[in-house]
Amino acid sequence: MAPIKLVIVEDLEEVSEGLSEFIRRDPGLQLLSTFRTAEAAVLELPLLKPDIVIMDINLPGITGIECIRQIKKTGVSMQFMMFTVYENNDQVFEALKAGASGYLLKKTPPLQIIEAVKELHQGGSPMSASIARKLVTIFQEKETGTNSEASVLTPREKEVLELLAKGMLYKEIAEQLQISFHTVRQHIGKIYEKLHVQNKTEAINKVYGSRV
Repeated sequence: MAPIKLVIVEDLEEVSEGLSEFIRRDPGLQLLSTFRTAEAAVLELPLLKPDIVIMDINLPGITGIECIRQIKKTGVSMQFMMFTVYENNDQVFEALKAGASGYLLKKTPPLQIIEAVKELHQGGSPMSASIARKLVTIFQEKETGTNSEASVLTPREKEVLELLAKGMLYKEIAEQLQISFHTVRQHIGKIYEKLHVQNKTEAINKVYGSRV
């Protein structure tokens, strides 16, 4: 199996080097490059085409969130893991709306970061526990609202999408709803088709974006 190709965008040298060291120790990961600014990343990431970018938010110049927005416009496929000290709601949701699929705090132990990278590559949405709790709370608070985008979905499809929005893996959704992994994949395929989106981040943003 080919290693997961990674890029780190982080302006603090000690943080970047420490994380790089742990990545290089894992034979399942390949570090392609590191960048100190979002401006450099915007130019180079479409050429490097990594599987996953570990992205800081508070960078000199344009932010990591704006960097993601600009990369998304290029159409080059890659996933973004936010890696930051920020855990306030605005930063979290701006990152997710921009296209991030994971959100870890910098105080996360290195081995957990490595596991989160692998989880993200396998289709999960890893998040630090405090971030996940914030998301669950806010989605539950907004559940009484309505969204016209979700009106095309069946009740079961809405359940699946809500669990996806909470960061659950396909197998976890299957266990939660007591259905098969294959059935979960079928539901998600139907959700994408009905919402006219290509991935779960777009689906979540389309249904929940106006409410968060």
